[in-house]
Amino acid sequence: MPWKYSGRIIRVGKAWVDNNGTQYPAVWSNYSADEKAAIGLTWEDEVAAHDNRFYWGRNADGSLIPRSLTDIDAVDEDGKAILDENGKQRVTLGLKSNAIALAKTQAAGQLAPYDWYVTRKSEKSTAIPSAVSTYRDAVRTACAAIETSITNAADLAAFMALYDTPVDSDGKPTGNAPIVDWPDAI
Repeated sequence: MPWKYSGRIIRVGKAWVDNNGTQYPAVWSNYSADEKAAIGLTWEDEVAAHDNRFYWGRNADGSLIPRSLTDIDAVDEDGKAILDENGKQRVTLGLKSNAIALAKTQAAGQLAPYDWYVTRKSEKSTAIPSAVSTYRDAVRTACAAIETSITNAADLAAFMALYDTPVDSDGKPTGNAPIVDWPDAI
């Protein structure tokens, strides 16, 4: 963050006027730390960007606003359920539900190119190549493992850890992040 005076941002290299009408030249940034403090200038360190996959944003005090891991029923200010056009409870999906849905979509995308083998088997009794069957089984197994990892994440820190790629002592990746640990395509 930049220099501030009474909540206002004061830009380096720009002249400015304080609340009492005192004018300061564009070279005010050359003032000593004591001189800056005496006129009420403060420096605020930049707040690190938040990861919007896990946080909504920041509160006024700078603390992070976490997204919910679990689904939340929508309610009005009186605590009454908000219903959709069909009379069903509106629900905001939590991080876990969204991550599981994404894993299922990714699995379906990996299986789709090989679905024709299953159709051919059903219609013509032509065997599915073992490499295809093995791969499809591995995708389903990986999806189940990813879903279990998501479900078992006890808190936001554990959930966020699923997105961390494992690295060796030199910082080089040694595998995939658990959330995307899919088998290699054939």
